[in-house]
Amino acid sequence: MSDLEQLEKAIMADIENASDEAAIEAVRVGALGKKGSVSELLKGLGGMSAEERQTAGPAINGLKGRVTDAISARKVELKDAAITARLARETVDISLPVRTSPSERGRIHPISQVIDEITAIFADMGFAVAEGPDIETDYYNFTALNFPEGHPAREMHDTFFFPPDADGKRKLLRTHTSPVQVHTMESQKPPIRIVIPGKTYRQDSDATHSPMFHQLEGLVIDETANVGNMMWTLQEFCKTFFEVPSLNMRFRPSFFPFTEPSLEVDIQCDRSKPGEVRFGEGNDWMEILGCGMVHPNVLKAGGLDPDVYQGFAWGMGIDRIAMLKYGMPDLRDFFDADVRWIDHYGFRPLDIPTLFAGLSA
Repeated sequence: MSDLEQLEKAIMADIENASDEAAIEAVRVGALGKKGSVSELLKGLGGMSAEERQTAGPAINGLKGRVTDAISARKVELKDAAITARLARETVDISLPVRTSPSERGRIHPISQVIDEITAIFADMGFAVAEGPDIETDYYNFTALNFPEGHPAREMHDTFFFPPDADGKRKLLRTHTSPVQVHTMESQKPPIRIVIPGKTYRQDSDATHSPMFHQLEGLVIDETANVGNMMWTLQEFCKTFFEVPSLNMRFRPSFFPFTEPSLEVDIQCDRSKPGEVRFGEGNDWMEILGCGMVHPNVLKAGGLDPDVYQGFAWGMGIDRIAMLKYGMPDLRDFFDADVRWIDHYGFRPLDIPTLFAGLSA
């Protein structure tokens, strides 16, 4: 057997024994690479005589062609085998549910969703969103809002007071969002149109009350604001929020220290079916919020002349209207951090409330 035959036999054996694409590439480099065994033979043709080249040239080039074809064929075989092995290794069990993406698994808390819904509604009416500190002074929480000395709301059984400071004054966790009204009047000239969603704190806890809850406050101040404007604003809000085409409302006389006159607002509903409330239909009524014209003393505390300016304000519990709209029976569930509850009542992150697409679409 000649040297060429022995070399071809060895290379073909290496090709046959190559177990993967990396191994066959190593065989190719060893035979046909720049310093490969076949390439070295081709380089040697230049040192041969013309007669020797006539014999050796075709033999070496024939070897190169056969090796090249064998390597290409083996590459195809190994590539097909690799794909088959990968398909077998990466099979998907279609009987198991596909893991959802984070954007699908995540949920927006109903309170955050309802605040976004409220903001969308009032922004369309030309209102701005205002905020204020959770820790307030007695002045802003009570005195500036026309709460007289000795008023029950000032007592410790209803309010979370902090220990006295060096001057003997005690700050507190705000019991309502109304102090933001005074802060706004002090810092902004009328006309004022703001809504104030935020946390408030009172010593109360049961299925419909929590020591920390969320409240929505609204304030309009200008030279011509009146009760008619207030009624229209509240009716449009309730109709849009509960997503009903029409809604009857009932205004009853009431008392709040910071408004005069003061009114309680009931909205039309149907409670004929157990555990279900439908708004905008039926013969029942449900109290939904309190409102009234801003008391002159509150305007004075905010640095405004009550002979020039007047306004109206209202307040309601965000947690409560969320429970009414989305059928949540117990307020305490809002704060229990139960994943099952948030999976059921929560909203997808991309369900952003808009008036044109529907608040709760």
